[in-house]
Amino acid sequence: MNITVVGTGYVGLVTGTCLAETGNDVLCIDIDESKIEIMKSGQVPIYEPHLDLLFQRNIKAGRLNFSTQLQEGLNHGEIIFLALPTPEDEDGSADLKYVIGVAEEIGKRISDYKIIVDKSTVPVGTSEKVRDAISKHTNIDFDVVSNPEFLREGFAVDDFLKPERIIIGSSSDKATEQMKRLYKPYVRSGNPIIVMDEKSAELTKYAANAFLATKITFMNEIANFCEKVGADVDKVRIGIGTDSRIGKRFLFPGIGYGGSCFPKDVKALYKSGKDSNYDFKILDAVLDVNAKQKLVLIPKIRDHFKNDLKGKNIAVWGLAFKPETDDIREAPSLEIINTLLEYNCNISVYDPEAMPNVERKLGDKIEFSKSMYDTLDKADALIICTEWSIFRTPDFNKVKELMRSHTIFDGRNLYDVDDLQKEGFKYISIGR
Repeated sequence: MNITVVGTGYVGLVTGTCLAETGNDVLCIDIDESKIEIMKSGQVPIYEPHLDLLFQRNIKAGRLNFSTQLQEGLNHGEIIFLALPTPEDEDGSADLKYVIGVAEEIGKRISDYKIIVDKSTVPVGTSEKVRDAISKHTNIDFDVVSNPEFLREGFAVDDFLKPERIIIGSSSDKATEQMKRLYKPYVRSGNPIIVMDEKSAELTKYAANAFLATKITFMNEIANFCEKVGADVDKVRIGIGTDSRIGKRFLFPGIGYGGSCFPKDVKALYKSGKDSNYDFKILDAVLDVNAKQKLVLIPKIRDHFKNDLKGKNIAVWGLAFKPETDDIREAPSLEIINTLLEYNCNISVYDPEAMPNVERKLGDKIEFSKSMYDTLDKADALIICTEWSIFRTPDFNKVKELMRSHTIFDGRNLYDVDDLQKEGFKYISIGR
């Protein structure tokens, strides 16, 4: 099939590349000319494991192409995916100006039947707004479909090629059959293609992310309570995770969730509730607890240094909001770093992928190290903010040699408490 993807951000680029991988002829559209030129040269502008191999292979095969011209995309595609930004507005709602703006341009330009697919995460009712925006400018027949993405950063390629489910929100039999045909190669193992109305599809994405954010937040609350009563959150986690009704995933406590999805989507669903005169009390608590959890290590750090943090050398391992990505949006590490800068600490950081993004935000306020061990030279404490695999089994003898004070604040509970104490460290983690 001939497919057009409008928007080459994280979702759009993964979508376009993976659709090309199963033989479709894909044209990706973006207004950023420099970004288009970079991609035409075979370079992937984002970090996502395994994406570069598929990207270059499909460019070479001629199945993946790029343009800045929306008209070219409309001429090319039978199905037009909208993978556009929906940034958080000042009131927490999702800003739809890019989605509606492109929809209006489509209405002015289409000359034959098209399926317009909302791939972006959008509030309930957006498909109607997109339909209205297009209809204002044309009498040409078209359909609007909601097809939310469920891509985990760091695993997006696998998630797209081997999805647990495909959600198609459509009131058109014609569009539904075309979408089923498009996705058939990805569900050969029997995972379902679930068809529903557009509003239910839009809400499904928000509900999924809000539930997972709630699950994480609940475990963080339990971890904080464990510290009060002397329980061990790891034991509690294992105890409840073996219950099939609960499951083992998203039960690891830490310094809060971040990224491009959970924070924005929880706020947007909460705001949608307000707009519909419904008060999401659970989501209100989730937002409040997560904001506080990002800084849960700060009182522990202040207590350790007896509130004398000025001039202390602090090493930080991990900047991305999660491993296997360079995404620092809503990352707890930034909250911690900015707070410690207010206390006049000297901060040295290392992350395998995210340092360029942090450097663009913080510049020379902190030191960016060439390796995880370089951060530790004369460090008074180490803070772990991201659970990258390389941090899981460090050379602790080398760590001790480099640090001035053998103190670790672990925001991701990477190490065994007893083991670290035997190694001679003061080890402060979450809920243990």
